[in-house]
Amino acid sequence: MSDLERERREIAAALQQPGVSPDPDLRLTRRTFFHKSCLFGAATVGQTFAWWPLINTIDVAYAAEESFKFAWISDTHLYPRSVNTRFVDKVVRAAKDVQSMNPPADFLIFGGDIAQLGKPEELELGVELLKEVKIKKVFIPGEHDWYLDMGKKWGQLFGQPNWTFDHKGVRFIGLDTVSRGPDYWTARKMSPEERMDHMAVLDGSVAGPWAGVGRDQLDWMEKILANWDPSRPIVIFSHNPLYEYYPPWNFWVRDWREVQAVLKPFSNVTNIHGHVHQVLYNEIGNMRSIGMLATSWPWPYAPEGVPKLTKPMIRVDPGDIYDGVGWEKLTMNKDKIETEYVMWGRKEVFVQSAEDSALSTPEVLRPRIADQLGPYEGAKP
Repeated sequence: MSDLERERREIAAALQQPGVSPDPDLRLTRRTFFHKSCLFGAATVGQTFAWWPLINTIDVAYAAEESFKFAWISDTHLYPRSVNTRFVDKVVRAAKDVQSMNPPADFLIFGGDIAQLGKPEELELGVELLKEVKIKKVFIPGEHDWYLDMGKKWGQLFGQPNWTFDHKGVRFIGLDTVSRGPDYWTARKMSPEERMDHMAVLDGSVAGPWAGVGRDQLDWMEKILANWDPSRPIVIFSHNPLYEYYPPWNFWVRDWREVQAVLKPFSNVTNIHGHVHQVLYNEIGNMRSIGMLATSWPWPYAPEGVPKLTKPMIRVDPGDIYDGVGWEKLTMNKDKIETEYVMWGRKEVFVQSAEDSALSTPEVLRPRIADQLGPYEGAKP
C-alpha cells in the first residue's frame, strides 16, 4: 500500500463518526500530504499523533471544489388526465428539459405537491411522467400529496419523507414540513375528501397554521449535523420556507425559530423550497433561502411580508399558460448555490443571488379592491 493511500485511509477512518458520511470521492491534495508528512517528520515517538488537533487546518479536497449541477421540479398539482391535461403537459416539458441537460444534472429534487388532491392516480401519474428523467430522483411531500390518506400512498411510492445524503462534500437534507398539521378534522367528523379539500386552499382558513417541522425532526437534524464541520456546505430542501414570510398562506413553518437555533452553528446553509410558486430570496442569520417556481401556476406575492432581499419576478401574462412557471437548474459552485430559473413564457425573470441582494427592493403591493370596500352594507335579516 502506498504512503498516499495509507494517509487517505487514516483520514477517512477518522471522519467515520456518527452523523458523518465522508464522500467516496474524498482525496488528499499534494499540499495536504506535504503538510501532514512534515508534522510527522518533526514529531518524536511520543508526539506521533500530535497533528490530530490540527485536522481542521489541513486542506482536505472534496469534489465540491468542482462545480456540479442538480435540478428542481415542484408544485405540479396534477389532476388525472381526464380532468386536466394542461398540468400534465407542463410536467412532460419539465422532465424532458431536465433529461436534456448537458452535462447531465447529478440528481433531481422534487419539492412537493406532485398531486392536487392527493389521489392515488394523481401520485402515480407523477411517477409515470417523471420516468423520463433517468438520473437519481429524491422526493419531499407537499400538503396536497398528504392529507387525503395521511401520506399512506406517498410513502408507498417515495419512502421516508425526510432523508439525508452526502454528495461531493455537501450534506443534503430533505425535510417534511407538511405532515404535522393540527387535527382540525376529527372533531368535525370530516371525511378524508373534506379534510383534503380544506388543505387544498391557499389561505388555510380551516386548516390553520399547518406548516411545521416538529420536535422529532428538529432532534433528527441535530443528530445528523452533530459531527458536520460548521464551515462545510449544507443544503436543506423543504416544501415550505423555513422562516416567517406570510403565515396566513402557510408561507412559513410555525417552529421556524427552533429551526434557526439548530442551524445557528453552521456558516453555510442554503434552504431551497417550493410552495410559494414564485421567485423569492431571503437571508436570516447564516441561512440563505431561495423560493422556486411551480410548473402548474404562479401565486401572487403576499400582501405583506415579502422579504426585502427579494426582487420580485415579472408579472405574468394571463393569456400565456407557460408564463410565470417552470423549473430550476442549480449549480453548486464551490460552496455557494447559483440558481437559474427556467421560465417557459418570457425569458426575462429576476434571478436572485447574494450579490444582487443589496440592489433589490420589494415590490409595492396594493390592497385588494375588496379589502378597501369595508363591510357589506346590503340587506340584513
